[in-house]
Amino acid sequence: MLVLVAPGQGAQTPGFLTPWLDLPGAADRIAAWSDAIGLDLAHYGTQADADAIRDTAVAQPLLVAAGLLSAAALGDITPGAVAGHSVGEITAAAYAGVITEDDALGLVRTRGLAMADAAAVTETGMAALLGGDPDVTVPHLEKLGLTPANVNGAGQIVAAGTLEQLAALAEDKPEGVRKVVALKVAGAFHTEHMAPAVTRLEEAAAGLTVADPRLTYVSNRDGKAVATGADVISRLVGQVANPVRWDLCMETFKELGVTALVEVCPGGTLTGLAKRALPGVKTLAVKTPDDLDAARALVAEHS
Repeated sequence: MLVLVAPGQGAQTPGFLTPWLDLPGAADRIAAWSDAIGLDLAHYGTQADADAIRDTAVAQPLLVAAGLLSAAALGDITPGAVAGHSVGEITAAAYAGVITEDDALGLVRTRGLAMADAAAVTETGMAALLGGDPDVTVPHLEKLGLTPANVNGAGQIVAAGTLEQLAALAEDKPEGVRKVVALKVAGAFHTEHMAPAVTRLEEAAAGLTVADPRLTYVSNRDGKAVATGADVISRLVGQVANPVRWDLCMETFKELGVTALVEVCPGGTLTGLAKRALPGVKTLAVKTPDDLDAARALVAEHS
C-alpha cells in the first residue's frame, strides 16, 4: 500500500521549480495559476533568493503549486492514502478531489497572506528540537511559554513562540535534546498567534465547492482518516492555529498497512521522518523530474 505525502513550509529552496517547467504543459499551468492568484510563481520558483521565498505569502502557494505539478507528472495513479504536512494538507486535499486545483491555489494564497499578516503583529518564529523524550520536552516548552507546534515523530518536535521565548529555549534545552535548529519560517505557525488567520480562512472556505475525498485522507489534527469534504475543509481552516500531529499521521500509516511512501516536490523532509519512524517502509522523495521514473516504479510495485 502506497501513501502520497506533500511537504510543508520550509521545504522550499531557491530555484527548485526550474527543472519542472521543462515538462510538457508545466509552464502554462504555472502561468495560469500565477495569473489567478496574482503571484508570479515561475519567478519565485526559479529566480528568487532564499529570503524572498521565505515570505509566508510566497512560500505557501509555491509549495502547493509544485506539489500538484509533480503529483500530476506521476501520471494516473491511485495511492492508498494521501496526507500533507501543514500547508501540504491543501495539496493533499486537491489531489484527493476535495477541492479543485484552482481553488487550492486560491485558498493557499489567502492562507499565506493571512498568516503573514498574523505573523507581523508580534516577532515570532519556530525551531526544531532534535532528540529528547516528548514526555520531557513538551512540559519544558510549556514552562517557557512555547507551543509544541509540530509533533513530527522520529524524535522531532518543533517549538513555536516569540523570539524571546525561542532564545530562552536555545539557552535552556530540555533534557535529552541534542540540538535546537531555527527554521526558515516567518512566524509561530500552528499556535494562538495565528488565530486572526483562521477567520479569514473561514470566509474564503465558505465559497468553495467541496466534494468528499476519493482517497483516504489523513488529517494533521489527530492523524485520523477523514470521510467528508466538509470535515477536511473545517480541519484545514482550524489547523492554522493548532499543532500539527504528523506523529499521529504516521501511526495511522502503520495501521493502514502502508508499505511505501512517496513525497511530492520539494520532497525530502517527510521521507526523512518516515525512514526513522516507519522502518521497513520504502520511501522516495520527488525532488526533480529525474526522480519520476523511480517514483512510478515504486507506485507500480506498491499500489
